[in-house]
Amino acid sequence: MSQSHTNQPAFMQHHFSDAEQQRESAKLGMWLFLLTEILLFGGLFVFYAIYRAWHPEMFHNAHKVLDVTMGATNTIVLITSSITMALSIRSIQLNKIKQTIWFLVTTLLLAGTFMVIKYFEYEHKIHLGQLPGHYYTYTGVEGTNQHVFFSAYFLMTGLHGIHVFVGMCLIGWLIFKTKAGMFSSQYYTHIEMTGLYWHLVDLIWIFLFPLFYLIG
Repeated sequence: MSQSHTNQPAFMQHHFSDAEQQRESAKLGMWLFLLTEILLFGGLFVFYAIYRAWHPEMFHNAHKVLDVTMGATNTIVLITSSITMALSIRSIQLNKIKQTIWFLVTTLLLAGTFMVIKYFEYEHKIHLGQLPGHYYTYTGVEGTNQHVFFSAYFLMTGLHGIHVFVGMCLIGWLIFKTKAGMFSSQYYTHIEMTGLYWHLVDLIWIFLFPLFYLIG
């Protein structure tokens, strides 16, 4: 028994019989976590659908004040980041360490670009008073209950933004550990799991963009 332990790779946890079992267990755990994330956003999508059904005209009028160009740019940015994330996984599978780091850095920069654009978008709305609940003071949208639209907007895009920030922290950690030699073609589970998380973050935005920016 002690001999088999000494023959195990350094990345192997003692409670797994082999590297493949460890990888599959990590993948199962990540998919279960992503399922809880889908349930979380799924509840918010139901909230959005109910209030949009109750106030269709108000939602249509309110969406016109959103900056479609910024939203579309962020969509392109996140889709591109999803590609670079996938390429980083492919690179580590081929043991191309420098290329892996380059793709991870590119993904991180794209994520940062998304957050910067979102910051300017939020800053403009705060300045105009397009805020949730009783903080709403904007008078440029026809109809009543416009604060409901912006409550949904800030809640759903804000929660998504938190997920983007968490993803940036994870990708930054991956860059540091990849440079330190932790990952290779033999072991890249952390990169693969972060990739799954990042693809979900991108997918959620692909739904958020048309629901808020392209209602009309």
